[in-house]
Amino acid sequence: MNGKREGLIPTVLGTAVATTGALMSRNSRGKKDKVAWGIMGFGLAHVVLGAIDIVQHRNE
Repeated sequence: MNGKREGLIPTVLGTAVATTGALMSRNSRGKKDKVAWGIMGFGLAHVVLGAIDIVQHRNE
């Protein structure tokens, strides 16, 4: 259970951050748009890394 939880936390957190970035980019224009895309990128990176952890620990 600890292995799944280890990957699930960053995946859920990354989903929330990526969603926040997507909403920010949808509602902004100009320089703030770059910040929103950066936030969304960090969120997506967390989703990918969390998914890798889940796959690595699925046999435990």
